[in-house]
Amino acid sequence: MNSSQNKKAKKRICLLNGGGDCPGLNAVIRAATKTAILGYEWQIWGSEDSFDGFIQPGKMVPLTLASTRGILSRGGTILGTTNRGNPFDYPVKNEQGETEFHDYSQQVIEKFKELDLEALIVVGGDGTLSIGQQFFQAGLPVIGVPKTIDNDLLATEVSFGFNTAVQTATEAIDKVHTTAESHDRVMVVEVMGRNAGWIALEAGISGGVDVILIPEIPFDMEKIGDKLRQRAEGGRPSSVVVVAEGAAPRGGTQIYLEQGSRDSDRRLGGMGFAVADMIQQQSHIEARVVVLGHLQRGGRPTPFDRLLGTRFGMEAVELAAQGSFGRMVSLQCGRIESVPIEEAVAHPRLVDPNGQLVKTARTIGISFGD
Repeated sequence: MNSSQNKKAKKRICLLNGGGDCPGLNAVIRAATKTAILGYEWQIWGSEDSFDGFIQPGKMVPLTLASTRGILSRGGTILGTTNRGNPFDYPVKNEQGETEFHDYSQQVIEKFKELDLEALIVVGGDGTLSIGQQFFQAGLPVIGVPKTIDNDLLATEVSFGFNTAVQTATEAIDKVHTTAESHDRVMVVEVMGRNAGWIALEAGISGGVDVILIPEIPFDMEKIGDKLRQRAEGGRPSSVVVVAEGAAPRGGTQIYLEQGSRDSDRRLGGMGFAVADMIQQQSHIEARVVVLGHLQRGGRPTPFDRLLGTRFGMEAVELAAQGSFGRMVSLQCGRIESVPIEEAVAHPRLVDPNGQLVKTARTIGISFGD
C-alpha cells in the first residue's frame, strides 16, 4: 500500500463540546487528540461552537498534536461552545432581524457522511448529550462525555469542572467571612446550580457557612431569620449564607434575570439579592450580596479536573475503537466505565435532602432554612 492509500485509509473522527464552558474541556480535547493520533494514527477534527462545524462554513478544524499543545492547564475550550445551537431547533435571523428556528439535523447528518467520519464525540451536559442521543437514534455513531459544573448527570459519580467550581466558590466564601466579621453583617454568596445544589452544598460545608439554600430543599425565611438572630444573640453577629441560583422559598418560585419562551432563553439569577432583602426586612440585620456567576466556570482547572478530563477523553476514543456507540464515559467507583447515553440523561442527579452530605451539614449546625 502506498503512502497516499495509507493516508486515505485512516479513520476520521470528530469531537465537539456544547453548553456552557467548563474547566477541563481542553484536557478532554487534548487527550482525545493524542489518543486518536498516537494510539491509532487516526485523523481527528473539531467542530467549533458545538454543532456549528456541521452547519456553518469554516468551523470544522483539524485537531493535531501541535494545535492541542499547552492547553491542558487552560480553562475554557479552544473549540468554543454555545448553549443555543441545537441543530434540531437552530436559531436563524430572518431579513427582518427576527429569530426563527429551523431543523438543520439532516444537514448535520449529510455533512458527517461527506467528511467520511466514523465517530462523533459529544462533550456536554444533559442538553448537549440529549442532542447527541437524538443523532445516535438517527444513525450517527455517537459517544458522549459528561461535562457540567453543576454535577447533575446521574450516570457518573462526578463530572469534570465541578471540582474547580467548588474550589472557586469555597475560596470566595473564605474571603467573605473576613469582611462579614469586620462589619458584623450577613454576607450572601450566590453560586450556580439550576436544579441541583451540589456546588452550594459542598462549597458551603467546606467554607464553613451558616446557611445553605439549594433547589432540592425549599426554604422558609422565618427559619433563616431565627438562625441568624440566634447567632447574633449568642455574640456572633456576622454570618455567611450560600444560595444556589435555583433555590426557591417554600411555596415560591425561582427567580429569572431573563425570561423567554424557550429554556435556552431563560437565565436564572437574583435569588441572592431576594434573600438579602428578606433578611434585612425580617431580621433587621445588614446584608450584602456576592454573585460569583461565571467566575465558577473560568480559570485553570484543578489537577483533579485535568486528570478526569484526560481519562474521559482517552476512554471516549477507546469506545470509538471498540465500536461502542450510543454510550457515555462515566466515573464509577474510581474507574472509567461507560453507560448508555439514554440512561445518563434520563434523570438529573440531585442532592438527596436526607442524604449523608445534608445530614453532615445539619449535624455541624448548618441550616437549610427548613
